[in-house]
Amino acid sequence: MGNCEKNDCYDLLRSSTLAVELTDSQCKILADVIYTRILVDGDVLIKEGSVDNSLHVIIHGQLAVMKETGVDLGETLTILKPGELAGAMGFIDGLDHSATLRSIGETRLFSLERDKFEQLLDTHPLIVYRVMRAITRSIHAIVRRMNTQYVEMTNYITKQRGRY
Repeated sequence: MGNCEKNDCYDLLRSSTLAVELTDSQCKILADVIYTRILVDGDVLIKEGSVDNSLHVIIHGQLAVMKETGVDLGETLTILKPGELAGAMGFIDGLDHSATLRSIGETRLFSLERDKFEQLLDTHPLIVYRVMRAITRSIHAIVRRMNTQYVEMTNYITKQRGRY
């Protein structure tokens, strides 16, 4: 974990999906509570079954979302790319993660810890509200994509009568 320079954190945050509804002054406040990380190829950001109360935004690089299958590293469900959020559900609900997030190549991201974020509730509730809306939009997009994939898979199986 590393603290970024104040202007660097602001610039990273300002260009992210989290800041879509934030004013410049609100971004400066939120930038004070984020930090950057650099992962090398194969590093695990979040392990399936663990609890991680941080939200991560990919700056560059990629993260593989992997489900343990008992074989090798597991099955890759999807690849997260720059600008996408990682760990959003665990950030919101504090429950254990349903998948492992592993770096593909060098990956830089910034992170926001839930405890530090919640401290803004008393002094800056509008920032918290607007960031939570951004997180919700991101999760909603994932659910829509999964619904589409489910329908496509069901149609494929039905049309093939269960034969692959």
